[in-house]
Amino acid sequence: MRYLVIVTILWAFSFSLIGQYLAGQVDSDFAVLVRVVIATAVFAPFTRWRGLPLPLLGGFWLAGALQFGVTYLCLYRSFNVLTVPEVLLFTVLTPIYVTVLDDALERRFNPWALFAAAVAVGGGIIIRFKPLENDYLLGFLLLQLANATFAAGQVLCRRLLIRYPTEHSLHRFFGHFFLGALLLVLPSYLLFGDSSRLPHSLVQWGVLVWMGLFATALGMFWWVKGSTQVDAGALAIMNELHVPAGLLVNVLIWNRDADLQRLTLGGAVILASLWLNRQGRRPSLN
Repeated sequence: MRYLVIVTILWAFSFSLIGQYLAGQVDSDFAVLVRVVIATAVFAPFTRWRGLPLPLLGGFWLAGALQFGVTYLCLYRSFNVLTVPEVLLFTVLTPIYVTVLDDALERRFNPWALFAAAVAVGGGIIIRFKPLENDYLLGFLLLQLANATFAAGQVLCRRLLIRYPTEHSLHRFFGHFFLGALLLVLPSYLLFGDSSRLPHSLVQWGVLVWMGLFATALGMFWWVKGSTQVDAGALAIMNELHVPAGLLVNVLIWNRDADLQRLTLGGAVILASLWLNRQGRRPSLN
């Protein structure tokens, strides 16, 4: 769990940095490409190509393509048709996707885990909900695809590491995750990128480097590592904790307006869902 908590804190700062220095100023395809290239460079010196199960390597390429490629391409494009509150609202469904996908792959149905994930989603809605405006159907569909692929990447990595144990440490083959992402984000920039909207200040370049090293490289590495140390229900709920954490960082550092009562209530509901999930995992006493 500690790895997931650390990454939640990292990503909480990332949301504010993106909103403050990159959003609307730097081409989104270029920003995603830089993050993936830096993360790939971090793990490239350690990456093994031989002596690993082929399903494990292929699965990590697929997970990277899903969790970074498809997810971020859809996420950034959703801003063209949605307001920011609508984007935030539609991203709270990720825990449901994590729970449902894990249960589907296990060929089971765990109503308790699904209930706990639904409670976590409720906490996110309490914090983020605002009335919907304009035509949002296309944006909603884009974000549901982004949510589903982000969840699928997490579930896939977790299951691969459990099913194909290896004597090699995770950092020796985690570079394959980002190589899979690179297969999509590089062509996307070449096809759709706007070269006139590249970073124009040292601060923006610094934010991109920080995002690439910490939020992307170390963040994803620790998130995948941490996912194997918790059950799928807890992993689903941890996907929602970035909501209160990100808002709290934004308020404390940039003094943005926030409804602290909703933030507190929603955060308490999300934490309660972790307790509910733990209760559902306890063995019954005869």
